Amino acid sequence: MSEDLYQTLGVSRDASKDDIKKAHRRLALKYHPDKNPDDDTAREKFKRVQEAYDVLSDEEKRAAYDRYGADFEKIRSSGWDPNASGGAGAGFDGLDLDQIFGGRGGGGGGVQFEHGFSDFFEQLMGSGAAGRGGGNPRGRSRRPQPPQRGANVRHELELPLQTAVLGGTTEFYLNRTGTSEKLSVTIPPGVETGSKIRLREQGQPSPNGGPSGDLILLIKVSDHPCFKRIGKNLELKLPVTLGEAALGAKVDVPTPGGTVALSVPVGTSSGRRLRLKGQGVRSRDGSAGDLIVEIQIRLPDSLDEESKELIEKFAEHNPMALRNDLSF
Repeated sequence: MSEDLYQTLGVSRDASKDDIKKAHRRLALKYHPDKNPDDDTAREKFKRVQEAYDVLSDEEKRAAYDRYGADFEKIRSSGWDPNASGGAGAGFDGLDLDQIFGGRGGGGGGVQFEHGFSDFFEQLMGSGAAGRGGGNPRGRSRRPQPPQRGANVRHELELPLQTAVLGGTTEFYLNRTGTSEKLSVTIPPGVETGSKIRLREQGQPSPNGGPSGDLILLIKVSDHPCFKRIGKNLELKLPVTLGEAALGAKVDVPTPGGTVALSVPVGTSSGRRLRLKGQGVRSRDGSAGDLIVEIQIRLPDSLDEESKELIEKFAEHNPMALRNDLSF
């Protein structure tokens, strides 16, 4: 490996473990073969990033690299017998570099590290010990798989209509690791049933040190006792008195933006629909639907005699043929 390992990850030589881990995660995602099919350059960079991380994420390997630096390239390019300096577990302190570079290292019968820089460290730091038990004739353990992303988690989140229309912060509980966790999410204004909100790296953890998966919230908006949503519009059945409908009135109506006054025209019948423009669901671009108000005339549950007489006189003075056109 000709380039400096720190430069490969794009970190300084005094970088912390966390800095190295973040740099590796970013570059591994960028150059991953799944994202760069048929791209040999990206594949090679991905391999170099993995090898650099193998060394710098391990305290002993990193210390050895900081100590010997470019000498590791000589070891990698030479043939090295892992038993020449006391076995694979001898460590760096007992390593005779003169022996490796001079007498034994250049021989044609040495072990070649055909799988890259990380194989050399596996040999040198003791991973090859398992091979002496008969598992691997080269004395080298299988290379670890590249970090894999954890699985995504899908969770249905039910919201009241008010939160879905206006947005806001809501809390919910999620069972991810066998225990119930309390999470918080900011709901953007205007979401509806079927909307999805993705929370990055809040899903299942990686099985081998990669990034966690995402948490995908599937939005379900619960019914409201008064309002009904139709796209960007809201609908409301507004009860009014007989007097308000007959004589006209100004009636206060609640909307997502606050209370507004609605003018009920004189002679309004039940079922008449009045529109309040811009008082519906507001979108991210600033546009908003309308609030459709349907008038419903309500009468008292009981009437005294005087009221009945007044209604009878009203009917006599205002005869109406309402059902002449009804047929089956």
